[in-house]
Amino acid sequence: MKKVFAGVRLKRLREEKRLTQAALARALGLSTTYVNQLEHDQRPLTPAVVDKIAEVFGTAIPLDEDAEARLASELRDALAELGDTVAQAEIRQLATTMPALGRAVLNLHRRYRQTLEKSEALAAGLEQRGQSMTALMPHEEVRNFFYDRRNHIAELDDAAERLFQRHTLLAGDMERGLERLLAEAHGITVRHQDGIGHRRYGHTNRVLTLPPNRAPGQQAFQMATQLAFLTQGALLDDLTRRGKFSGPEARALARIGLANYFAGALVLPYGLFLASAEELRYDIDLLAGRFGIGFETVCHRLSTLQRPRSQGVPFFFVRVDRAGNISKRQSATDFHFSRGGGTCPLWNVYEAFASPGRILTQMARMPDDRTYLWIARTVSHRSGGWGAPGKNFAIGLGCDIRHANRLVYSQGLDLADPSAATPIGGGCRVCERAACPQRAFPAVGRPLAVDENRSQFEPYASAMLDTGAPPPYRP
Repeated sequence: MKKVFAGVRLKRLREEKRLTQAALARALGLSTTYVNQLEHDQRPLTPAVVDKIAEVFGTAIPLDEDAEARLASELRDALAELGDTVAQAEIRQLATTMPALGRAVLNLHRRYRQTLEKSEALAAGLEQRGQSMTALMPHEEVRNFFYDRRNHIAELDDAAERLFQRHTLLAGDMERGLERLLAEAHGITVRHQDGIGHRRYGHTNRVLTLPPNRAPGQQAFQMATQLAFLTQGALLDDLTRRGKFSGPEARALARIGLANYFAGALVLPYGLFLASAEELRYDIDLLAGRFGIGFETVCHRLSTLQRPRSQGVPFFFVRVDRAGNISKRQSATDFHFSRGGGTCPLWNVYEAFASPGRILTQMARMPDDRTYLWIARTVSHRSGGWGAPGKNFAIGLGCDIRHANRLVYSQGLDLADPSAATPIGGGCRVCERAACPQRAFPAVGRPLAVDENRSQFEPYASAMLDTGAPPPYRP
């Protein structure tokens, strides 16, 4: 564990408890001088002191390196979008010592973006549709809810595992077990009907209608979703209420999202699934075969395994289309998906479309020098018969390089060689890389290097980033 200096957080805890330094020292069994040095970051917090604080005050000073890195990444993107150049060391110091202030900065940035979006909407005439752009869209509220909880809803995981065990369900053969459970415990008949593309439930006749052209694992997931509404209604309501959503549409979307989370937790119960993932070294195809579930569902579930003292690899999960739109993004750790300027075309998730069905691997290094292992593969969703439109996506699953040796996908990669990693960024508008031939937009807040006497391979070269460039053009 690296040395952690958290003097500001220790001082804030002391002030919340209305204690003097001497009183805090007595409570912790330390000298006043030692406490003073801790608060002024002259000494690092040791695990023993952290444990003593938790024991005495019933609260812990968080020493989560991933959380700090995640906050620093978000701050870096926010400040870059605002055009402010702040040293990485200063950003990391803020995230480490004053995380509450860092989150306040992010809240201000979020309000700035909302105001900017409103002005753009007004200019485009979108207000004629009667929509307010001053607040987050409902789906954005729901996405932020899961993001803030690191895509792990412990209450639903526990409830799903209890139900799985109580009814002696069998992983890999969930369809028959869930159909039996719906009939015996809830009086619900499951029917399959051609011509429908999604789950339909009739409250009056207690019939759950499913499309027949789905794999058994997909059928099981839909039945598990219906079970969530039938058996976990109070918990779904409580979680939604605690989410403090702004309106009925966001609350309804959140409730559906939570029900889907429960469904994933039921067909892939936490303890059993985590043990299998570790045994199979997170081989997604083998996990899909063992549990009878599709590639995307397995990837999504892997990104939720963050139960305290029983954690899996902290993954980030994305689903993108050919146009670069990210329709799903979940993160159990610090990787930040930028909202400004799209994503990086050098990211292997886009290369996956050129090799349908094949798993691609990539070591990728971000501008802050953190390196990640990414895997990517395409998935297709079909509904209906001939001529019916389908959906094609690329799924990306990534983790910090320090976890990569736990994955089968690290075989053959030199994880210790920094030069083996592909330099990528969070999006062109916020990316600080000086010489990227794929840059689509200038970096926000950085002057361009413009010289009519020389050509350059990299578009939108920045004078601030490229030390060999001439002074910036100023009209």
